[in-house]
Amino acid sequence: MAVSDLELDRRAFRRRQSTRSVVIAGVSTVAFAALAWWAVTSTPGWSRVQFSFLDGATFASAWPRVVEGLWLNVRVLLVAAVGVAVVSTVLSALRTLRGPVFFPVRALVRGYTDLFRGMPLIIVLYLVGFGVPGLGLGIPRLPAEFWGTIALILTYSAYVSEVIRAGIDAVHPSQRLAARSLGLSHAKTLRLVVFPQALRKVTPALMNDFVSMQKDVGLISVLGAVDAVRAAQIETATAANFTPYVLAGLLFVLLALPTIWLTDWLSARLRRREQAGSVV
Repeated sequence: MAVSDLELDRRAFRRRQSTRSVVIAGVSTVAFAALAWWAVTSTPGWSRVQFSFLDGATFASAWPRVVEGLWLNVRVLLVAAVGVAVVSTVLSALRTLRGPVFFPVRALVRGYTDLFRGMPLIIVLYLVGFGVPGLGLGIPRLPAEFWGTIALILTYSAYVSEVIRAGIDAVHPSQRLAARSLGLSHAKTLRLVVFPQALRKVTPALMNDFVSMQKDVGLISVLGAVDAVRAAQIETATAANFTPYVLAGLLFVLLALPTIWLTDWLSARLRRREQAGSVV
């Protein structure tokens, strides 16, 4: 079908407006960055801060050990993510059980989520990392990263299970009633009907929790695990310079950026789908 001249004019106008917006955004970004750089480098203590936190030689010498430590963080993160996914799914499913006979189960799960959402992660790390081995249960000596992974799973499962439960509550009851009317059991209704819709609704929130866990995985250093943070601490003590901490921070940012961008993309995609046909 031939496009009218009026529609072609509209498309050309939109292209000009889009190009104009990109140019203005680029110029303003460069100007703001230049102003921020001038403001920082003009401060009286800039040379001292540059030497203490941005020393190139210290950056290069600390790189191998800090990167090796970051690999430990990545391994712990992957195992903890799988553990959190399993435990939080089970917890959220238990919260959906109905009937007075399941009240103790619901109360136990509620107490668990309230306890670990209220307790700081670093305290959970100390309790699990030093308290559990001290019970003398006869289990062999395990590395610090193992206990750190357990503490992460315990804490983040409480948060993630509540996010999933919110997604389950957001699914319209008619979906569940329709599934039960077709003869599906409670478990099959959850697995085949409710969970897929619930996870789609809360995916951005779950991704945000994953980003938060990527940062908190660095706290396992308090148990003595030589991760990126602990390696940076060792290098800082050796060189009497804080640059290794900056290096570790940058590596954590690089580790989190793909997930952050994916979260933003999913949020925008969900927003476009929900606002389709409207202009906001």
